[in-house]
Amino acid sequence: MTTPWPEWDRRHLWHPYTRLLTSPPPVPIERGEGPYLITSDGRRILDAISSWWVNIHGHSHPRLIAALAEQSGKLQQVIFAGFSHEPAARLAHELVERSPEGLDRVFYSDNGSTAVEVALKMAIQYWRNRGEPDRTLFVHMKNAYHGDTVGAMSVSGVSTFRGHFQELLFESREAHAPTCAECPVEETCPRCAIENRVELRDILAEEGGRVAAVIIEPMLQGAAGMIVWPAEFLRYVRRVTEEAGVPLIADEVFTGFGRTGTMFACEHGPVTPDMMCLSKALTAGYLPLSATLCTSAIYEEFEREDPSATFLHGHSFTANPLACAVALESLAIFDEDRCLERVARLELLYEKRMEEVAQLPAVKSVRVLGGMAAAELHPGGSAGRDGGAASGGYFDELGSHLYREFMQRDILLRPLGNVLYVLPPYVVEDEDVERIFDAVLEVVGAL
Repeated sequence: MTTPWPEWDRRHLWHPYTRLLTSPPPVPIERGEGPYLITSDGRRILDAISSWWVNIHGHSHPRLIAALAEQSGKLQQVIFAGFSHEPAARLAHELVERSPEGLDRVFYSDNGSTAVEVALKMAIQYWRNRGEPDRTLFVHMKNAYHGDTVGAMSVSGVSTFRGHFQELLFESREAHAPTCAECPVEETCPRCAIENRVELRDILAEEGGRVAAVIIEPMLQGAAGMIVWPAEFLRYVRRVTEEAGVPLIADEVFTGFGRTGTMFACEHGPVTPDMMCLSKALTAGYLPLSATLCTSAIYEEFEREDPSATFLHGHSFTANPLACAVALESLAIFDEDRCLERVARLELLYEKRMEEVAQLPAVKSVRVLGGMAAAELHPGGSAGRDGGAASGGYFDELGSHLYREFMQRDILLRPLGNVLYVLPPYVVEDEDVERIFDAVLEVVGAL
């Protein structure tokens, strides 16, 4: 007798980011294979968003499975306070070797939001250990999203994800950030015409000794609608934070491991942040793991005889050996399969196909960066059409419509409201990419 697990799901589970009354039942997935998800009834769904941006090498990769199996026969878990193990040390070395020069300490945790929380707490205590306890203010960018825990929400700018919890959040100021890849650094963009913009340099000058750190999503703001920055703005942020003597936190949870065409998005500057947060593709989506990297200058402020200077933060599964072993194998595959070269080829293919998408009446603008392609649609689906009370943004009903249309074609695309984006695993074949864009032209062209 077949186990009725989908019925148990309906009775007991609460799925994330899901409208309880109006969302369709979850699709039952039995297994994954390369860029495909395979359902209980045998449908093969092309995973065109890498299962929430994490799966870069495809599902059921034999080498990642083998690495997990091998490590599971040696050591599955050990307390990481006072103990260590080879996979954690080797992975830390590999991350430091690949990261912007100067990031040479690694603190492990278990997800992207927590990696950000670690960086925020590091920044606060860094200043306390230096005798400046008044530095408790963070500065984030307009349209920022850094996660769903309280600290991460506090430094986010997308109100959709933080509105219900406003009373819980600590103080953070919002600075101007570009809304298109052509935005000039300190002038009003003729295309975007942002009014009442507050410059980062002015905030840092005004707040003086109150700022603990500035946090950014370098080059690509994901949840805000795949907003692409000019590299010049990234260099500007690093320059003004250095001038003010304020640490810079780079949230590379999404942008790391090749997503923007470089190993880390900071390389587009190139800039070196004082802290860098990693997760998502760190284990290629096979196990939860995150890391917060920092410079020696940050780390050394915690090397004191005073026990109160200790960084009192940790997790039961800090540096889990299974996750570290899989992450190491993922990095090996990344190198051997020349993933950055593959991303460069995908970028060229995206640019070619997005020229066609940009001609559709429903499309407001398009953008491509590395392994990501996005089309921002007119709210409601066409220029001049009334999209309703939630017109534009995350809750635009267009997103639900598009999701259903693509699922009918066995393609998983999960739009951010009226922003449709493509972000498949790097192992996707060119013919599958063509299939995705053919479907985009068909579905969006019918709006």
